Amino acid sequence: MKYAYTLLFLIMVKSTFAFDIIDDVAATFKSGDAKEISKYFSSTIELSIIDKEDIYSSNQAGFILKDFFAKHPPISTKIIHKVTSNPSYKFGVILLVTANANYRVSFELKSNSSKFLLSQIRIEENKE
Repeated sequence: MKYAYTLLFLIMVKSTFAFDIIDDVAATFKSGDAKEISKYFSSTIELSIIDKEDIYSSNQAGFILKDFFAKHPPISTKIIHKVTSNPSYKFGVILLVTANANYRVSFELKSNSSKFLLSQIRIEENKE
């Protein structure tokens, strides 16, 4: 009986403090690990980095992000905006501070069965 109560308690705690996908994506941007970010990619992704925009396969987008991080090593991230009210769509905006400049990164995630996948990433110079 003690085991059942413990299990029930753990389930309730996990559901109460469920990890937010937007926080997770922001953390991967802070790490600058394109391979880790690409784990969240859908099969194709709309990617816009500064002045280059197109729809890429997940592999191509991973290489482009890897190149971006090599030129602009991340220092920190700060979540500026989140939209999490829709059960099948999430949107986030982060401020990405790099060694060279500050960037505004917006991204959208769409539900694909049981998990959210990145369908769009926009990286623009932060004008503020």
